[in-house]
Amino acid sequence: MKKTLISTFLLSSLLMACTGGNTTVDNTAADNTTAKANKTQTTVVENSKAVEQSKDLLLAKWQGPYQGVPAFEKVSLVGLIPAIEEGMTINLAEIEAIANNPQAPTFENTIVAMERTGDDLGRVFTYYGIWSSNESSPQFREIQAEMAPKLSMFFSKINQNAKLFTRVQTVYNSDEVKSLTPEQQRLVYLTYNGFARNGATLEGDAKKRYADINQRLAELHTKFGNNVLADEESYVLYLTKDQLGGLTESIVSAAASAAESREHQGEYAITNTRSSMDPFLTYSTERKLRQQVWSSYYNRGNNGDEFDNNAIIAEILQLRHERVGLLGYKNYASWRLEDRMAKSPENAIKLMEGVWPAAIARVDEEVADMLAIGKAQDGIDKIEPWDYRFYAEKVRKDKYNLDSNEVKQYLQLNKLREAMFYVAGQLFNFEFTEIKDGSVPVFNADVRVWEVTDKTSHQHIGLWYLDPFARKGKRSGAWATTYRNYTTFDGQKNVLSSNNSNFSKGVDGEPTLISWSDARTYFHEFGHALHFLSSKVTYPTLNGGVRDYTEFQSQLLEHWLATDEVINNYLVHYKTGKPMPAELIAKIKQAATFNQGFKTTEYLASALVDMKFHTVDPTGIDVQKFEHDTLATLNMPAQVVMRHRSTQFSHVFSGEGYSASYYGYMWAEVLTADAAEAFAQSPGGFYDKDVAAKLVEHLFSVRNAVDPAKAYRAFRGRDADVKALMRDRGFPVTK
Repeated sequence: MKKTLISTFLLSSLLMACTGGNTTVDNTAADNTTAKANKTQTTVVENSKAVEQSKDLLLAKWQGPYQGVPAFEKVSLVGLIPAIEEGMTINLAEIEAIANNPQAPTFENTIVAMERTGDDLGRVFTYYGIWSSNESSPQFREIQAEMAPKLSMFFSKINQNAKLFTRVQTVYNSDEVKSLTPEQQRLVYLTYNGFARNGATLEGDAKKRYADINQRLAELHTKFGNNVLADEESYVLYLTKDQLGGLTESIVSAAASAAESREHQGEYAITNTRSSMDPFLTYSTERKLRQQVWSSYYNRGNNGDEFDNNAIIAEILQLRHERVGLLGYKNYASWRLEDRMAKSPENAIKLMEGVWPAAIARVDEEVADMLAIGKAQDGIDKIEPWDYRFYAEKVRKDKYNLDSNEVKQYLQLNKLREAMFYVAGQLFNFEFTEIKDGSVPVFNADVRVWEVTDKTSHQHIGLWYLDPFARKGKRSGAWATTYRNYTTFDGQKNVLSSNNSNFSKGVDGEPTLISWSDARTYFHEFGHALHFLSSKVTYPTLNGGVRDYTEFQSQLLEHWLATDEVINNYLVHYKTGKPMPAELIAKIKQAATFNQGFKTTEYLASALVDMKFHTVDPTGIDVQKFEHDTLATLNMPAQVVMRHRSTQFSHVFSGEGYSASYYGYMWAEVLTADAAEAFAQSPGGFYDKDVAAKLVEHLFSVRNAVDPAKAYRAFRGRDADVKALMRDRGFPVTK
């Protein structure tokens, strides 16, 4: 409907330009022509009003309680393009006013003034982000494809504004910086660095080429992501009752619900997403169907059709390499890691390759255990990639007498959310109260909202939105975001944070049950939300992050899932309500490092291929051959595949957030394991008040106002020790 309004408006305009001049004598025909023209004119006026009203709503300051909230219930796609265009115009005017300020550049009239720009466009981007990630549609994807190069050109105009950069550079080199607070000095550094590393120092043809490359990359990133989403929506396996062998009750219920939502009543849908694929491969006794589901999932973007991503990746790599070459860097990874904790691709590779041998050695052990069972029970003589999860589950039962499905009966989504609230209360003094009066609009009926307050002072902190379930048009995976960040430089602003997942919704009236792995992910993303909500920074830019550090806070929170306080009080059987038995708890803890070979190898393979892609000259690269050869050089076990094969690696190729940076999860996990040991070794364990206070003060509240390495030393008194990571994964620790 939304796209129809846009199309009708454009078509009506065209019709108006082409009608008229009909002088036929037939009065009836003339009357009909006049009537049609009047109708066309009315349609144009009505649709013009609709576009204008929608545009105004998208740009409007947020109204309502809690310092104003997004008007999700009112906005539509109709006015998105003009809203973005007007937002860009307003933002550029703000920038030009700063760039042409006749007064000498100062921290206040240049750096702080820039912090005040872009609010109108920022509000539009909030809605844009929802349509992109949570509520995508063919109509939106057309808009996205049209606007991506325009947005890139817009950002290039700011990054390459010579007058503006001169002012920023003047402040950066001024004596005034010495008198600023450490937080303000950090802001000056980040602002200057953002310009210097993104083409501001270029001139002439190089400057234009840099902008052209960014524009083309924006198109390619958008196309890549939409191709992956298209394959996720297209490859759905529908099963009949006789094909459900081995599947648990909760998986069958979720599959039935997924089929019904796709108008396949009476069948069972296995969708092409991790949350559907993973449990099917774990439990289905239908080996050929496991292979089919595995192939559909791991071949996303690699099917040789209109949604194939191989050529797109090759062009992305070539353009990235050329762009950083304009800045004088030898390869993309060197440019990317220069301002990260790792500092260089060599340091990142050293960490990963240091862990790799232990990971693949553990895979060999895991495969041997699986094959012994596979031969004895099913007569197979080889473990294939689509067998790994299935036989790993059998080994888990054999070695630890631990059944993942038995554990799942105690992992109710709502109870886990309550557990997360408990942890947040103990560590951060946060309290969550659901808002049920409809005062906060949501973009989908599945979304729920909580107010977050301080438990002691009852001071309002912000809101937490939760969008937990998979649906058509929602990108796969799990993520966290904000609609508004905490700042104080122009009055205290609250936080609007959001967690988004893709859990398979249970049948009506039945709780949603998830796996232990998914429960860890649930805690992980909530860790990001707590990082947002803890912010005490003054300026908006300081709410950003350093990519190989920002996963630390979220990874750390995963450790609280296995604490006694959470297990004993929140993991209760979904039917009986009885707490998890002590013997089952013991089994879970005994199996804590089970299957770490698989988990570490599939992750590291993706991270290493990402880094290798970005440290070579990609001229003429054959993406599939490069991926294959890189893995072969690493002695990649045949039974394991990359967690994200290249053609579906959205972290890296649907944008630049994780490009040459997927290693960051492991870099951050060194910090995570080391910090977890700080809690484990403290008098109060994982709920020690003193350690928690230091954690919030030094590692959560400061966001990016302090260099991450300095922040971690302030918390721990030293740098993190990589041996903690090896211990956490159950790998041998060398002296």
